[in-house]
Amino acid sequence: MKENAINQSVFMIKDESGKNIECEVLFTFDSPETNKSYIIYTDNTKTESDEIKVYANIYDKTGANKNLLPIETEEEWNTIESILSKLEEKSGESK
Repeated sequence: MKENAINQSVFMIKDESGKNIECEVLFTFDSPETNKSYIIYTDNTKTESDEIKVYANIYDKTGANKNLLPIETEEEWNTIESILSKLEEKSGESK
Protein backbone atom coordinates (compact mmCIF):
# COMPACT_ATOMS: atom_id res chain seq x y z
CA MET A 1 0.00 0.00 0.00
CA LYS A 2 1.23 3.42 -0.89
CA GLU A 3 0.51 6.43 1.30
CA ASN A 4 -0.26 9.68 -0.50
CA ALA A 5 -0.34 13.32 0.35
CA ILE A 6 -3.46 15.03 -0.89
CA ASN A 7 -3.75 18.67 -1.95
CA GLN A 8 -5.06 19.91 1.35
CA SER A 9 -4.68 18.88 4.94
CA VAL A 10 -8.02 20.35 6.08
CA PHE A 11 -11.46 19.93 4.54
CA MET A 12 -15.08 20.54 5.46
CA ILE A 13 -17.88 18.00 5.75
CA LYS A 14 -21.53 18.42 6.70
CA ASP A 15 -23.03 16.46 9.55
CA GLU A 16 -26.55 15.02 9.59
CA SER A 17 -28.02 18.41 10.59
CA GLY A 18 -26.19 20.28 7.79
CA LYS A 19 -23.60 21.87 10.09
CA ASN A 20 -20.10 22.31 8.57
CA ILE A 21 -17.36 20.47 10.43
CA GLU A 22 -13.66 21.05 9.83
CA CYS A 23 -11.65 17.83 9.48
CA GLU A 24 -7.92 17.27 9.36
CA VAL A 25 -6.42 14.68 7.02
CA LEU A 26 -4.14 12.31 8.91
CA PHE A 27 -3.07 10.30 5.85
CA THR A 28 -4.28 8.65 2.68
CA PHE A 29 -3.32 5.39 1.05
CA ASP A 30 -4.08 3.24 -1.98
CA SER A 31 -4.86 -0.44 -1.66
CA PRO A 32 -3.85 -2.65 -4.58
CA GLU A 33 -6.06 -5.42 -3.14
CA THR A 34 -9.26 -3.37 -3.43
CA ASN A 35 -8.08 -0.91 -6.10
CA LYS A 36 -9.44 1.94 -3.95
CA SER A 37 -8.04 5.03 -2.25
CA TYR A 38 -8.69 5.64 1.44
CA ILE A 39 -8.60 8.77 3.57
CA ILE A 40 -8.06 8.71 7.33
CA TYR A 41 -9.07 11.91 9.11
CA THR A 42 -10.22 13.46 12.38
CA ASP A 43 -12.54 16.25 13.44
CA ASN A 44 -10.41 16.54 16.62
CA THR A 45 -13.28 15.59 18.91
CA LYS A 46 -12.58 13.11 21.69
CA THR A 47 -14.13 9.88 22.90
CA GLU A 48 -15.31 9.35 26.46
CA SER A 49 -11.87 7.84 27.20
CA ASP A 50 -10.20 11.07 25.97
CA GLU A 51 -8.87 9.63 22.70
CA ILE A 52 -9.14 11.62 19.48
CA LYS A 53 -11.80 10.24 17.14
CA VAL A 54 -10.49 9.00 13.81
CA TYR A 55 -12.61 8.28 10.72
CA ALA A 56 -11.96 6.46 7.45
CA ASN A 57 -13.64 6.61 4.06
CA ILE A 58 -13.04 5.78 0.44
CA TYR A 59 -12.27 8.83 -1.69
CA ASP A 60 -11.69 9.62 -5.35
CA LYS A 61 -8.13 10.92 -5.55
CA THR A 62 -8.77 12.28 -9.06
CA GLY A 63 -11.25 14.72 -7.54
CA ALA A 64 -13.97 13.78 -10.03
CA ASN A 65 -16.23 12.67 -7.16
CA LYS A 66 -15.99 14.97 -4.12
CA ASN A 67 -18.11 12.71 -1.89
CA LEU A 68 -16.52 10.45 0.69
CA LEU A 69 -17.81 6.91 0.32
CA PRO A 70 -18.42 4.42 3.14
CA ILE A 71 -16.15 1.48 3.76
CA GLU A 72 -18.34 -1.55 3.26
CA THR A 73 -16.33 -4.70 3.86
CA GLU A 74 -14.76 -6.22 6.92
CA GLU A 75 -11.59 -6.83 4.88
CA GLU A 76 -11.25 -3.09 4.22
CA TRP A 77 -11.78 -2.27 7.92
CA ASN A 78 -9.19 -4.87 8.91
CA THR A 79 -6.66 -3.30 6.55
CA ILE A 80 -7.30 0.17 7.95
CA GLU A 81 -7.16 -1.01 11.56
CA SER A 82 -3.88 -2.80 10.87
CA ILE A 83 -2.33 0.36 9.42
CA LEU A 84 -3.57 2.47 12.35
CA SER A 85 -2.15 -0.06 14.83
CA LYS A 86 1.26 0.04 13.11
CA LEU A 87 1.26 3.84 13.16
CA GLU A 88 0.31 3.86 16.82
CA GLU A 89 3.16 1.44 17.60
CA LYS A 90 5.64 3.66 15.71
CA SER A 91 4.32 6.70 17.55
CA GLY A 92 4.82 4.96 20.90
CA GLU A 93 8.38 3.97 19.98
CA SER A 94 9.36 7.54 19.15
CA LYS A 95 8.26 8.95 22.51
